[in-house]
Amino acid sequence: MSVKLPRGYEPSEKEKYMCPRQLEFFRRELLRRRAELIEESSHTLQNLQEETTPAPDLADRAATETDRALELRTRDRERKLIAKIDAALRRIEDGSYGYCEETGELIGIRRLIARPIATLSIEAQERHERIERSHRDD
Repeated sequence: MSVKLPRGYEPSEKEKYMCPRQLEFFRRELLRRRAELIEESSHTLQNLQEETTPAPDLADRAATETDRALELRTRDRERKLIAKIDAALRRIEDGSYGYCEETGELIGIRRLIARPIATLSIEAQERHERIERSHRDD
């Protein structure tokens, strides 16, 4: 897909939904976010490899281990986010991007701008969250 986007282009609800320009915009945005996550991940790995000498003080060592565990949890969340970005990129390629996985309805431009990896419309997401809350309350 080689679509030229005007400088400062942002999808509009006035355009045809998921026209080539919109798809290219979201493809670029997803690739940009993916590259940022991978860059952050490589910095984390580098930092973890550099911090191999344990601190002599027990409190410092505990603080270092806590920081390391937090960093690893963050990286795990980012790894999962990269997988969601990859899935969104595949949906762009197969023509299903921008449509709710549950209902087939439009997800909506504003929602996709805010969360380009969204797979559910706002209504379906709210329904899903209500069901989760009710199961949690049981």
